[in-house]
Amino acid sequence: MDAVKSQYETYPYPARDPAEEDKRLITGSPSHLDELRHYVFTGRVPPEPFHVRVAGGGTGDGLIMLAEQCRRAGLDARFTHLDLSENAAAIAKARAERRGLDSISFVTGSLLDAPSLAPGPFDYIDCCGVLHHLAEPPRGLAALRNVLAPHGGMGLMVYAPYGRTGVYPLQDALRALTRELAPGDKVARAKTLIAGLPPTNWFARNGALADHRNSDAGLYDLLLHSQDRAYTVPEFADLLAGADLAPVCWLEPARYDPDSYLTDRGLREGCAALTGLERAALAEQLAGNLKMHTVYTVPTERVLGAAASPDNAAMVPLARDFDPAAVARALRPGRPLAIKFDGLTIRFPMPRLAGALLSAIDGRRTIADIHRHVAGQSTRGLDWPAFQEQFGLLYRSLNGANKLLLRAGGS
Repeated sequence: MDAVKSQYETYPYPARDPAEEDKRLITGSPSHLDELRHYVFTGRVPPEPFHVRVAGGGTGDGLIMLAEQCRRAGLDARFTHLDLSENAAAIAKARAERRGLDSISFVTGSLLDAPSLAPGPFDYIDCCGVLHHLAEPPRGLAALRNVLAPHGGMGLMVYAPYGRTGVYPLQDALRALTRELAPGDKVARAKTLIAGLPPTNWFARNGALADHRNSDAGLYDLLLHSQDRAYTVPEFADLLAGADLAPVCWLEPARYDPDSYLTDRGLREGCAALTGLERAALAEQLAGNLKMHTVYTVPTERVLGAAASPDNAAMVPLARDFDPAAVARALRPGRPLAIKFDGLTIRFPMPRLAGALLSAIDGRRTIADIHRHVAGQSTRGLDWPAFQEQFGLLYRSLNGANKLLLRAGGS
């Protein structure tokens, strides 16, 4: 623990400049308000006051994103940022002050001490990039579970092995080459090693890895960390189950669907009988580029009712980070929509009425409203079953890319 704390005091991660808050809001997954509303709270506004814990929050990406989004949505939200590193917390605090976010408490310490440092209960807990750095990850997750409200959920991220191919042999090599060196000298030696790697080295061949190019903090976190492990899908699922948690969604859903990678009909039929977890594990093995696993998870007893459903016509579809009307104009009839994930393009089938459906999605219309709107534009009409078939395909494709989410009407 001392080595981990020392690292993040020297190299707060991720590297952030509070002045950048004037120019942009860094967004991502998990802990995007639209996502957690969709996956954790059945599409509804979280309970108010909304109590959020960001465990191992570092320099504050998830904290700042969700706090700003809650403010813009007019939610009464209160945040607790917990981290080992005082320097990382200082950057997160400066970022919050730059935005005038004043509903945040900053606590220094280990998430293992979560029940005593910030007892909760919390409606939502964010813990990204932390569990895999603990000596005993199950202990850490149990500590978070102990302060989670029964109706709440978590957004978690841990490293995945296949997309990090080459990382762990290079970590071992650098341990042998940087013994007893000061942190800055370790970084310099790592840069020298990377620059001269043979083209056959798996790290050199892995184009999905970029953290080491972005900052010294990113390089240290990726290659010089004193404590680091990765989880396959089944291993991560076991970790969750040990804390009486179950995954609601693996992000992005399509990346955990083997049909995204299998084109042969026989191969698809061969995995049709697999469980959801088995399919996700197979998809991870096929894709090869998953560097991390991001999940929304809730107490096991409420997993079936946590996520919003497109079968509820009162839900409002929300476009995540794209303009539906612009996509509608660019679509070619009968052609799939291509989206790239870490260098790999997945093609999503589009329904015949994709253009009309997308043009009707404005963040205000419910699914029922969209049906009436599209049916009114059709010279042949559009009954509800036919609409459900068309909208269902659009939803499965775009939600699979984490681009279409649902919000309860009026919330």
